[in-house]
Amino acid sequence: MLTGSGLSKAHGQRVLFSDVTVTLSPGRRVALVGGNGTGKTTLLEILAGEQRPDTGTVTRPSALTTAYLPQDRTEAPDGSALQEALRGAGGVVDLAQRIEELQHGVAATTGAEHDRLLRELGDAQTAFEQQGGYAVEAEAHRVLAGLGFTEADRVRPLAELSGGWRMRAALARILVARPDVLLLDEPTNHLDVDSVAWLEEQLASFGGALLFVSHDRDFIDGVANRVLELANSRISEFVGGFVEYVAQREERIAQVQAAAANQARQVAAAEKFVERFRYKATKARQVQSRIKALEKLDAIEVPTLSEVKARFQFPEPPRASRVVAELENVTAGYGDDVVLRNVNLVVERGMRIGLVGPNGAGKTTLLRLLLGEIPALSGQVALGANVEVGRFAQHQVEVLRLEKSVVDEFRASVPEKAGKNLRTYLGAFGFSGDATERKVGDLSGGERTRLALGKLMVEPHNLLVLDEPTNHLDLPSCDLLEDALRAYAGTVLLVTHDRALIRAVATSLIEVRRGTARFHDRVDERVLTPTLGPASAVPGSRSGAVALGSSTPAGRRGEPAGRRPEPGGGPSASGRASRRDDRRSEAEIREARHRATKDLKKAVREAERAWEKAEAVVTDLERQLADPDVYGDHGRIAELAARHGQARKAALAAMDAFESATEKLAGVEASQG
Repeated sequence: MLTGSGLSKAHGQRVLFSDVTVTLSPGRRVALVGGNGTGKTTLLEILAGEQRPDTGTVTRPSALTTAYLPQDRTEAPDGSALQEALRGAGGVVDLAQRIEELQHGVAATTGAEHDRLLRELGDAQTAFEQQGGYAVEAEAHRVLAGLGFTEADRVRPLAELSGGWRMRAALARILVARPDVLLLDEPTNHLDVDSVAWLEEQLASFGGALLFVSHDRDFIDGVANRVLELANSRISEFVGGFVEYVAQREERIAQVQAAAANQARQVAAAEKFVERFRYKATKARQVQSRIKALEKLDAIEVPTLSEVKARFQFPEPPRASRVVAELENVTAGYGDDVVLRNVNLVVERGMRIGLVGPNGAGKTTLLRLLLGEIPALSGQVALGANVEVGRFAQHQVEVLRLEKSVVDEFRASVPEKAGKNLRTYLGAFGFSGDATERKVGDLSGGERTRLALGKLMVEPHNLLVLDEPTNHLDLPSCDLLEDALRAYAGTVLLVTHDRALIRAVATSLIEVRRGTARFHDRVDERVLTPTLGPASAVPGSRSGAVALGSSTPAGRRGEPAGRRPEPGGGPSASGRASRRDDRRSEAEIREARHRATKDLKKAVREAERAWEKAEAVVTDLERQLADPDVYGDHGRIAELAARHGQARKAALAAMDAFESATEKLAGVEASQG
């Protein structure tokens, strides 16, 4: 068990948090949420031993193993991704090297030295086998594959890979290590939707203690059984995932608001009494009593639902042509390296399209084609008339000048508007007052993302190309961005691993995978969560959009992806309609099966959480019964014993419900093959 008690930390005059206590024990999977700049990363670093608190202590057993994944990796990479993952095995890798050395020694020696080395080799091989050494490399390959590494990339030097892939390798090392405590700071930032879904499954079954920071609501819901909120320099705990956290938080805020309103009425009544009878001698004692009570009163502070006082809003876009962008029979790549083949796509005005698929499959290549940054190897690419492109790329945050103040960095890239002060714009993105004079280098990752988004939102555009715009953003800022994109009247191409954002904003998907790009005329859950099963092959039917990855010319809309016209004029209209109906029926059946499984999985999670709550009640009562002071009060003993018996029954019933839900899910999954 790792425990941080009475932790406090301040940066100059700004207090991040004070008197915070965090306990991490086996089976606890805790999401840490809060506004940008509230100190989430600092708290993780203190628990990991990377920073020292101003006050408070962190205690851990000497045998406890802890692993920490920061937001960004700064050290120079060494070796390949596979070697980095194997470092997580630590002692097993050292044993493997020692075994190799001993084998050479046995072959090169004779006599007593030979016998001694032979005995040591036998001991080392036994230890290697007991520690699962023969399975370590297979486990490293499994983890790297789950995080999106191809076989070729696993043995490439890390120095040749981008920062995002280096972070994946660092995450692989931690997962292979299987520590007692995992501390992860935004682990999904550098992942695609496939890898996020895989990591979610791995962490949901993790048996140790887990504390992670994330803005991904789906990920929090799928992994966490506790949520810690860091706000107003304090920490609050909520039982359950993200949905339960939101509901419980609103309930607590309503209770505090009611208490604050009641206190305000009492204060008003006391002040009215003092004002009325201040100079009346017969009431002097009562007046003084009320004045003293008011002086001692601790005002109830009502927490706010959003720490960031921001108002994200895109300007009204200028009108573009009906066809914003069009690709016809396009093959794209770099020299001899072909990334995409036979892509057909028409993007019409007002479409909001999410691009999904594994990293390296060609999403960035497709965007660069559309923006004219690279030429097509073959085929035609055309951008529509009057199209004004606004682009947000991950590197825009990385190139902010850290030595500049917020307002100077903003002014350098955004022209002054007639009649408008740039500080007014900055206020809309959560930088008001003295915050505009803070150095960019002192901002949190999420605050830097807000600053970069602010630069994009000042000027009007009718085509937005957004590449991971929510990286490092806190949950309130993600909600504000989501609302702004939903209200935006232009066209959106969105690349993000945040499945909740895709569901809220996108009306269709482009799935880029295995050298092809396929259009889906809706947000298909099986595309967002590939582990649920293969995505539907039904081509897009939206007017103006064609199934991608087909060889069908842009003018022949509505034909299945990859199908060429048949000789002799092709199949009849009735035949094509029949096949479309069949495919739609099959897709509806698969969708129904998915919905059934999704509900059962949710029921299993809810049953598990109910069981955990019931067990927590039992544990608390047992702690009270273990207190020697209780045994002087027979009535109290009887009450606790009765409550303990009832709690045990409730816990057993909750366990039965969990097992029943688990069996039902297993039965349905087995019936689906």
